[in-house]
Amino acid sequence: MRIAQVAPLHESVPPKYYGGTERIVSYLTEELVQQGHDVTLFASADSITTANLYPVVNRALRLDEHCVDRMAAHILLVEKVARLANEFDIVHFHIDYLHFQVSRRQNIKQLTTLHGRLDLPDLFPLYKEFDDMPLVSISNHQRSPLPFARWHATVYNGVPDDLYTFERKRGDYLAFLGRISPEKRVDRAIEIATRMCMPLKIAAKIDVVDEGYFHQSIKPLLNNRLVEYIGEIGEYEKSDFLGNACALLFPIDWPEPFGLAMIESMACGTPVVAFRHGAVPEVMVDGVTGYIVDNLDDAVAAVEKIDNIDRHRCRQVFEERYSARRMVKDYLVAYRTLLDQGIEQDMVG
Repeated sequence: MRIAQVAPLHESVPPKYYGGTERIVSYLTEELVQQGHDVTLFASADSITTANLYPVVNRALRLDEHCVDRMAAHILLVEKVARLANEFDIVHFHIDYLHFQVSRRQNIKQLTTLHGRLDLPDLFPLYKEFDDMPLVSISNHQRSPLPFARWHATVYNGVPDDLYTFERKRGDYLAFLGRISPEKRVDRAIEIATRMCMPLKIAAKIDVVDEGYFHQSIKPLLNNRLVEYIGEIGEYEKSDFLGNACALLFPIDWPEPFGLAMIESMACGTPVVAFRHGAVPEVMVDGVTGYIVDNLDDAVAAVEKIDNIDRHRCRQVFEERYSARRMVKDYLVAYRTLLDQGIEQDMVG
């Protein structure tokens, strides 16, 4: 198939550091190429890919100190994709709703994976208007705020099998991976570690919008002999960070649409202690890949019995449910089903 992958421009593909959407786009793109498909990736010029790269900006916008208006670059992105849309069997967007007007009026053969939260009030009327746009969710829970939308498929995120090394031996510290923000609740992770008298290593980025929260609410908590704040880490540092941990703490307090860190931890064989929000009950297998908890007391109890989790089984669940090959297989089904529906509609018309 001739497939276009349209990535956000905030980060390169793959991202240098944090960037869940761009990493998934990279894994998807590379596996599609590996399977023999003709793929064009619309992304920043500093992206690295075996696909045909169509650079839209010179470098990822987050790292470009000269970039003031990020929306301008994305409007340009949509225009460039629209001009070339007829060259592809299907265009796969990862930029939310930015292309909807153009795709509707140009009748582009396309679908959109939504990677973020959908429970924001402003989104309801927008998706109500564009209820003809075919959408892919990354979990069934993610769909719940917009049940009327044209949901075409749910495809769980996937990671290459060989990206993370399985570690048989249990580590001696707890890990937190992601962003420092109110909804990610690193403060809970610190409290769990403190109550367990266990070391906690925090590998996390701080977005500009969260700097005030960090300095006011989190930085004082780092004056704890058990806590080590590492900062933002890159893709190839994660395997050691997660694999050598006793468990990953995922103490979120928001409707998480997927939770990539959970499957990365499973890939290393490291169990997860996750709070019951959003897609956590879909992604986790309670008692198998770790424990799903409802409060801090439950989380502490879960860490106390973490040795009951089989690290080999964690890795096995990852391979069965969350590999990049499985993700690509599901997307190819979604592409072909959508194209078949278009052919049937053309015949009826």
